[in-house]
Amino acid sequence: MEPAPTALLAEVLVRVGSIAVFVALGVGLASVAVEFGAVEYVAGFARPLTQPANLPPEVGTAILATTASPTAGYGMLAEYREAGLLDDRATLVAVTMNTFFGFAQHIFTFYAPVLIPILGLKVGVMYVGARALISLAITATGVLAGALLLSERNVDTTVEADVDETAGTEADGGEPRDRRAKLRAAGASTAEKVREILPRLFVVYLVVATLVAYWDPIVAALFGSSDALGIASAVAPITGALGLPSAAIPAIAVFAIDTTNGAVFIAPLIENGTFTARAAVATMLVGGIVSFAVSTFKRSIPFQYGIWGREFGTKVIVVNTVLKILFIAVALVILLAPAAV
Repeated sequence: MEPAPTALLAEVLVRVGSIAVFVALGVGLASVAVEFGAVEYVAGFARPLTQPANLPPEVGTAILATTASPTAGYGMLAEYREAGLLDDRATLVAVTMNTFFGFAQHIFTFYAPVLIPILGLKVGVMYVGARALISLAITATGVLAGALLLSERNVDTTVEADVDETAGTEADGGEPRDRRAKLRAAGASTAEKVREILPRLFVVYLVVATLVAYWDPIVAALFGSSDALGIASAVAPITGALGLPSAAIPAIAVFAIDTTNGAVFIAPLIENGTFTARAAVATMLVGGIVSFAVSTFKRSIPFQYGIWGREFGTKVIVVNTVLKILFIAVALVILLAPAAV
């Protein structure tokens, strides 16, 4: 029996309201942490990685900058390559090692304060943990590649590279920001993020909740039969191959377009039992592969070409793409094992 429209609207408002509280709190704390440099402590783990990877200590500084600002980190590595400190092979290894530390920034700014409250603690932590392990595996692959493939021939420590190692620590005028200015910046960032998320959070959740509650009568009213679209039979081969429910197809489509909307879409389907926790995480990872393919054309190619130029930028994109798809596939094998789902 379908719920009354007022009951459905009330349920959506309660859900969105509770998410809004946690998102505001999480984003606020994360913004303060970023402004006061807490994220940079993660990069402290990068320095011991450069030695076994046969890279100079300067690469550890670039990784620190990546944790605070991926653009700054990539820019520093580009300067090292341009100056001759790193050759192409060493630069590719350094870029690969950057992966986890670039991801770490998003834990503080997006995954913990936004995505986990939407998905719920269990599924949210599982998904973020899976993404973190994938990024860590790519970074470990970079360290191993450096140990096996790099030598003194790939690094010239006699050169000096003039790079800015304090990116992001000063105000627009060039002066270090005081505590009050950092708190104001954190507050402005929090307000902007909440204003950006809440309207689409409400709209998408309302649409999904309505479709979930009234799917059969909606399809029957439009097409004369609740099974007129033949959706189950159409998606069965795809979802059967992955071992996922048919609802994974629209969830993957939404997740591929926008991560936040994808999480909002799949959250009620987790609550009503359509997805197990593992199946939900696997669905989002598949959506991540599709999303990555789309974002490569929309963002990665312009960014990487701008940093490295067309030829070397293409190499960076290929290495990043292959490694991400490979380790996401490994994660999917683990999550979709018959005993797991």
